[in-house]
Amino acid sequence: MNSSSMIDKDKLEQVERGKRIKYIRENELHMSKTKLAKEIGISGQFLGLVEDGKGNLVYKSIRKLRDLSGHSADYILFGLDDKTLEKTKLCVDRFSESDIKNAFALIENITLFIKDV
Repeated sequence: MNSSSMIDKDKLEQVERGKRIKYIRENELHMSKTKLAKEIGISGQFLGLVEDGKGNLVYKSIRKLRDLSGHSADYILFGLDDKTLEKTKLCVDRFSESDIKNAFALIENITLFIKDV
């Protein structure tokens, strides 16, 4: 991947991250920009830049947003489903270690079969 496409990908991620943060603020936390900014230790103006995809939060602010929203940092930063691990754990807890190992072996065999087809 060349440096131009890396920059484009980084910029796209930054814009998407800003949209997620805005969605969390407006639809889940029901806070004004000023209120959330104060809660996470930044200015309202800077939060506006972040939500517009023109800035990034520092670790301390991400941690505070994570604590306020209940979302994982993976969700805030990358949009990864933060409920997947919880759902997987609930599902896996019903099975023995042997059952899980057998299931993974089966999945591995299926992928090898599909790859060869």
